[in-house]
Amino acid sequence: MTQATNSTSELADRYLMQTGRRLPVTFVRGRGCLVYDEAGREYLDMVAGIAVNLLGHSHPDVVATLSRQAGQLIHTSNLYFTQPQVELARRLVDLSFPSRVFFCNSGAEANESAIKLARKWGAKNRDGAFEIITTTGSFHGRTLAAVTAGGQHKYSDPFQPLPAGFVHVPYNDAGAIEAATTDKTVGVMLEPVMGEIGVIPAAPGYLEQVRKWCDKKNLLLILDEVQTGLGRTGRWFAHQHAAITPDVMTLAKGLGAGVPIGACLANPRADVFEPGDHGSTFGGNPLACAVASTVLAVIDRDGLVGHAAEMGDALRASLQDLGARQVRGLGLMQAFEFEEPKAKPFQNACLDAGLVVNAVDDNSVRLVPPLVIAAEEIERAHDVMKQALG
Repeated sequence: MTQATNSTSELADRYLMQTGRRLPVTFVRGRGCLVYDEAGREYLDMVAGIAVNLLGHSHPDVVATLSRQAGQLIHTSNLYFTQPQVELARRLVDLSFPSRVFFCNSGAEANESAIKLARKWGAKNRDGAFEIITTTGSFHGRTLAAVTAGGQHKYSDPFQPLPAGFVHVPYNDAGAIEAATTDKTVGVMLEPVMGEIGVIPAAPGYLEQVRKWCDKKNLLLILDEVQTGLGRTGRWFAHQHAAITPDVMTLAKGLGAGVPIGACLANPRADVFEPGDHGSTFGGNPLACAVASTVLAVIDRDGLVGHAAEMGDALRASLQDLGARQVRGLGLMQAFEFEEPKAKPFQNACLDAGLVVNAVDDNSVRLVPPLVIAAEEIERAHDVMKQALG
């Protein structure tokens, strides 16, 4: 297997907190769907920084915007207005639904904003209701509230006692949400496609039924589109496949195409923040917002939402002969699951052969490539994966 240089890995062991296990490769540059290690070896990237690099690596429009905006204004804080922030908010609202936007720096922060928003809304509109129904196996980030909202004990249990106010039910079970609703319930928080545990899409009719239930019981519907938003699933936002609209939506990852930015959108019903309720020093800074506006413009100009749908179909078809017991996904968010626990050895074999994939557990492999991926690159990835299986 390609090894990172000893100096890089040893220095990382010495100076970086060991919060995750890294694959033994050090990437130094990239272009489009390709990345290169210290020795100059080329890899086809089917992970895209975990669904972040929508436009691939070092997209020329992003690089130009970074350079131009850095030469004008990088940061001012939110004590003042800046044009890039207001322009980006306008673009997001025009693309999604009538709302206003709070900007932050990550998906976890966006979800933290949504949780705080829901609690204040419950205090004003549901006699102090504060509980949010979420789903087992979900992932909403690593802050204390977000990791509690996520339904995975392996991430939350080490940090007991956890904050109260979250109830977990099975995914794709609207009846379980209805049964769990009480006078304390303020909202439901869902991923339209569960990403971190291996790409599990909402079942047909699930989001529609939950939307109707929230309307009936006067609850907020919060959709975490951190991984699914901005064309990833073949629509601008994954909830559009179900023809519904959330009350609150969170975004991050691909919004900045590698530059950290998050956003929480709330419709007029849910938009209850007042001055002093929430804030972020770096959130919505001119540099990140200018880049994000460029990302949206390139996606629109180059037809990448439709391209993601087309390439998603091609990618899904290419995975059918890998011996997996299940292939699942939506657009360019695909996964396959082996019967045997061989996902991690498979990931390593792919890396050896110049392909970057993501084993999310012992059995499942996730593929979330850049939206700019071409059919020839999907064919190349398929050939390498077949080779890695021996």
